[in-house]
Amino acid sequence: MTKRVVLGALFGALTMLATGCGDECVDQYDCRDKGVAPAGQQWTCNADNKCELQNIPVEPEPDAGTGGDAGTDAGTDAGTDAGTDAGTEVDAGTDAGTDAGTDAGMNVGKGGACSATPDCMAGLRCEANTCQSLLIAVTASGATLSDGGTGTAALVTPFDVPSLTSLSDAGVASAYPRFGPGGTQVAFVQGDVTDAEGELSVRPLPVTDAAATVLTTGGSARIRYMEWEPGNLIAWVRGSTGISTIAATGGTVTSVTNSGTFPDWAANGTDFAYSAANTGIYVSTGGAAPAVLQGSAPTGEQPHFNRVTSQLLFLANPEGETVTFGTEVTPVLKLYSLPVTGGGTPEVLAAKSSDAVTGGTVDSYIANPNWAPDGSWVAYVRAYYQNVGGAAVLCGSTGATLCGNRAGNIVFLQRVKASGAADGAPVQLAENATLPSFSPDGRLVAFIKSGELNVQPIDPATGQASGTAIVHTKGTYTVLTNEGDDHRPRWQPR
Repeated sequence: MTKRVVLGALFGALTMLATGCGDECVDQYDCRDKGVAPAGQQWTCNADNKCELQNIPVEPEPDAGTGGDAGTDAGTDAGTDAGTDAGTEVDAGTDAGTDAGTDAGMNVGKGGACSATPDCMAGLRCEANTCQSLLIAVTASGATLSDGGTGTAALVTPFDVPSLTSLSDAGVASAYPRFGPGGTQVAFVQGDVTDAEGELSVRPLPVTDAAATVLTTGGSARIRYMEWEPGNLIAWVRGSTGISTIAATGGTVTSVTNSGTFPDWAANGTDFAYSAANTGIYVSTGGAAPAVLQGSAPTGEQPHFNRVTSQLLFLANPEGETVTFGTEVTPVLKLYSLPVTGGGTPEVLAAKSSDAVTGGTVDSYIANPNWAPDGSWVAYVRAYYQNVGGAAVLCGSTGATLCGNRAGNIVFLQRVKASGAADGAPVQLAENATLPSFSPDGRLVAFIKSGELNVQPIDPATGQASGTAIVHTKGTYTVLTNEGDDHRPRWQPR
């Protein structure tokens, strides 16, 4: 096993935020010299880097069972993002101390003292007895490489304070960051990330000058679709098919399947699911050989465990319907849930749609599904396109004249019953966005829009947006979406 020393050098705009000339603050802690805020208010740092008083937000009452602590997975890219978002960089609206208006638990704000993570408000975790922001990890383009070219960078940032920090050495490409259990480590691929020479590496958090440990290289195939938490094993797909694992502490690489892709871990960190072309969803339980999940369709793909409920999420195209974008044939996928034990008829959570318009139809399919940690909601992307005589153009793109003002990609949230069935109508969350990802406490949804990371607070009772989205404005880097689930934002576990 070799070690690569990470020097902590930051690419271009990756330097941590510092208060600039004339700025009062960069976060609410710089406003502490303003004194004690009046009752019901708090000092915050606004978008103009000035301290101002704001009313303390009241946390919405959660539904029974809301607030699990687990990671989630998602599917493939729904298409090209459309539109732009001017956005603003804002703090998460968390309190610097204790919110007297909430019940015991989840009431200590950012910077406040804590003994355990459940003390901290949404989006925070307890580190060194202080409530601190959860990190989000993404892959972005725009890194300057040692040969003078440009490449990708695996980056982490606090969800509420845009501050992208590279996980690899200056001049070294990296991609596919994945957090480990407990959120104290992060894995990523570095070096030649697009071929078999890519190095699977692990480094501790917070990001410091400590060394990153290289566990293995791709061997004979590129490392893709990597997943880690909640257990000690890291899984990945060898190129386009076949799954391997290695312990996060290093050791021997194990080939666990000879085919398949999109691995996903169950809550115990041992059981796993994956999909294989034309044969559907497979599940391995208790170390047994993987077996087809009874009741799942042969076209099933991209399975996702819910780590609280018994439901498995997946996409499928049982009718075999396709649509052609230029020369690319794309399956018209629907979203289903099914008990992980199998059997019965899968519940349809989101179906295709088709609206007749003059000259053709405006249709849609489903992509990028993702569980809320407690299984109460599912996030997904509905990709809208115009269809004229079998030729399709994504709405929002040039030539999509039949779509009107309809966006190409729209993120929806769908409430889900304990049975796995849809509960009520879907809730629209964001237009021209893709790759939604729930925070571990289910109170925030991250997604990518116009190459920028967005984080939207939600009301977990209604699924509606709650307040302004936190926009990590694009600078040196453009957050990637072109490899679908490989580029979905990953949240640090609480």
